[in-house]
Amino acid sequence: MTSIRLLFSTTSNPFSALIRAATWSRWSHVSMIGGDFVIEAAALHGVRRVSLMEAFSRAEDREIVALPCADPAAVIAAASSQIGKPYDYTAVLGLGLHRDWQEDDSWFCSELVAWGFNTAGQPLFRSDCMRRITPQHLWMLAPIVTNM
Repeated sequence: MTSIRLLFSTTSNPFSALIRAATWSRWSHVSMIGGDFVIEAAALHGVRRVSLMEAFSRAEDREIVALPCADPAAVIAAASSQIGKPYDYTAVLGLGLHRDWQEDDSWFCSELVAWGFNTAGQPLFRSDCMRRITPQHLWMLAPIVTNM
């Protein structure tokens, strides 16, 4: 079986600290690596494709993990189909309110990753859990850690 690489990161931004605190996690952000680029849902930008080097340069702390995946290209393609959609700010509010937060037309970073796997026919979570995925949930699935 092949794998897809995910980039987990954090910054010194207060928004990053809020997400880490609310999710009890080392990480506030996760993106999918597709060669020399990442697909991510980022505050102030929405879903976008940026260079891997740009993603590295923003990160104060980062780890790359390889998650087993039968068809990485299908997962990347699914996530790429959402480029241009806005960031899901209600997800951040949902963290504190302990409610389901997934919106159909906007994305939080971990929602986008989980949705990409699910849409490509490779679900990581039960369907009843898909509406509350955080970077920490994805981190806990990762069997292989590669320091960078």
